Amino acid sequence: MNTVIEVENISKLYRLGEFGTGTLGHDLHRWWSKLRGKDDPFFKIGEINDRTVKGTSNFVWSLRDINFEVKQGDAVGIIGRNGAGKSTLLKLLSQITAPTTGIIKAHGRIASLLEVGTGFHPELTGRENIFLNGAILGMRKNEIIRKFDEIVDFSGVERYIDTPVKRYSSGMYVRLAFAVAAYLESEILIVDEVLAVGDAEFQRKCLGKMGDVSKGEGRTVLFVSHNMSAVSTLCNTGIYLKNGNLINKGNINDIVSAYLGDGQNAERLQWIGNEGNKDIRILKTVVYAADKLNGFHTNTDVFIEIEGEILQPVMDLVLGFTLWSQFEYELAYVLHDDTEEEHTTLPEQQFKKTFKIPANTLAEGDYRIQFDVGIHNKEKIIDTECDLSFSLVNINGLGRKFLVGSGKGKTSLFRTNWLVK
Repeated sequence: MNTVIEVENISKLYRLGEFGTGTLGHDLHRWWSKLRGKDDPFFKIGEINDRTVKGTSNFVWSLRDINFEVKQGDAVGIIGRNGAGKSTLLKLLSQITAPTTGIIKAHGRIASLLEVGTGFHPELTGRENIFLNGAILGMRKNEIIRKFDEIVDFSGVERYIDTPVKRYSSGMYVRLAFAVAAYLESEILIVDEVLAVGDAEFQRKCLGKMGDVSKGEGRTVLFVSHNMSAVSTLCNTGIYLKNGNLINKGNINDIVSAYLGDGQNAERLQWIGNEGNKDIRILKTVVYAADKLNGFHTNTDVFIEIEGEILQPVMDLVLGFTLWSQFEYELAYVLHDDTEEEHTTLPEQQFKKTFKIPANTLAEGDYRIQFDVGIHNKEKIIDTECDLSFSLVNINGLGRKFLVGSGKGKTSLFRTNWLVK
């Protein structure tokens, strides 16, 4: 296959705060170095792009020494945490901004959708912006006319096509912008996370269209998303960025696995503290995935643990948790109540309970666990600091698509899964 994008030693340096170096002397120093063919002296003091660490320099490398090639027809997923440099890389590839060092060679016309309204003039109508974008891509008027009906039909904004786009909602903006980028005849399509603005039905349409563009039409797609299921389904190769550095590149499943198993996306989340009352204390809550390599995904068991201490003898200890969806819908209330076994006075002791949610029980999405500890028919200890949140991803497209066991109250699916009595 032909190489359509070549990226050689690309770096991008930003100065935080004001533009320029801030002083005439610094600017003259940079100019003199450039005139003599020397490196910019301020490049040496730039720091890595880690947003979690307080820096000492005003210069930050958003990207540093990035190298890769993209073949014709490839669908490339670019993944990484917020601030990893993904959007900066797409802006460089789209020629919106220039690299500080390095060379980018692109062979073919590039259509990009990076932010809501990219390439649109707010005072022009949807119709006029379609022709404007086509002209920017170097297309002739008759070529745009030939694609016009398909663009409007896909976008679903036909009623407002002659309305200035400044009156569009963000969703309408994205619908039309994606349709323009996908249907006008560019060789390379670049799409950022902006698709998240659209509704679920439109996102499915967009992913389907990008699949057609790549696999059916042989065009090249570069796609940035935090949705690992979408990335795994659409893309065949991947690029993993972290703190502005290229960590890995290659087969998409290998790249997604590396990302999910790294640091922030590890297989274990926990809270450690000492909360409660004179009778019971919560010492630790944990949620972890059985698959230590890939972390939290739909095809692996998820374990939930709670540890605490009984400070003085209590009758009928109650332990449980509520599982909430990302939309704050109560999916299940899971309870372990000693009164269901026998009325027992528990002595002073430490306790630990573990619960298993089997693989393929939950669909891809974000979840929150709210823990309950208390004494039957008496007070409960509910400390929001003990709550834990986790996200499940569907890395191969084969995991569960819908939730199981949804609805309030104890679910027969969950009640049998306490592992430690």
